[in-house]
Amino acid sequence: MSVALITGASRGIGRVIAETMAKAGYDIAICYSGNESAAQETISLCKKYGVQAIYVKADVSNADDVANMFSEVKSLLGPVDVLVNNAGITKDGLLLRMTEEDFEKVVDINLKGAFLCTKAAIKDMLKAKKGSIINITSIVGVTGNAGQANYSASKAGLIGFTKSVAKEYGSKGITVNAVAPGFIQTAMTDSLPEEVKSAYLKQIPLGRFGTPEDVASVVEFLASEKAAYVTGQVIEVTGGM
Repeated sequence: MSVALITGASRGIGRVIAETMAKAGYDIAICYSGNESAAQETISLCKKYGVQAIYVKADVSNADDVANMFSEVKSLLGPVDVLVNNAGITKDGLLLRMTEEDFEKVVDINLKGAFLCTKAAIKDMLKAKKGSIINITSIVGVTGNAGQANYSASKAGLIGFTKSVAKEYGSKGITVNAVAPGFIQTAMTDSLPEEVKSAYLKQIPLGRFGTPEDVASVVEFLASEKAAYVTGQVIEVTGGM
């Protein structure tokens, strides 16, 4: 059975991606950074589909943590066939108020984390002569967004990273793509003021906010044989925003 590793999957979009991949028949590994009980909940949801599922605590911006995580996943489930780089954080603020620490932390988790995990995953994918890497970027990596210079820069970097790695390893049977969600309804967005949500909604031709399931279904497609000839692409899941 194929193994999918989803980073940052204790809740939100990552959790739904993990559950969707489990439903599709993948054995699941997830990593989390702080909330172990939430990680356990994700694993319980995945196991309902009769697959193996494990969680590992790891800071994706730390090379030793990443190496240990991949070693543990390989020993318990086997080598990773599908890597979903979903771990991400925000530390929003206007540029002049943004600290160097806030900039570095966001870039470290969102971009360096994807670099370290991809580097670790690709070794076994090369041996297998196949594999799929899916990076969760953001529409603000394409458009930019006021108050998110650090986040937008990290997500734009992830797009360039995706396209470069796709060109390096396409000849080895490895596909590398990115998914760029727009306004997705999560606990984080639910807390926004109504006037903010209303303003966003006016920009979306489909007339609704996205769901984590909208993102997860695209990830599942990109990981599947149906997308075997798709690589180096950025799929926007934005409702046309």
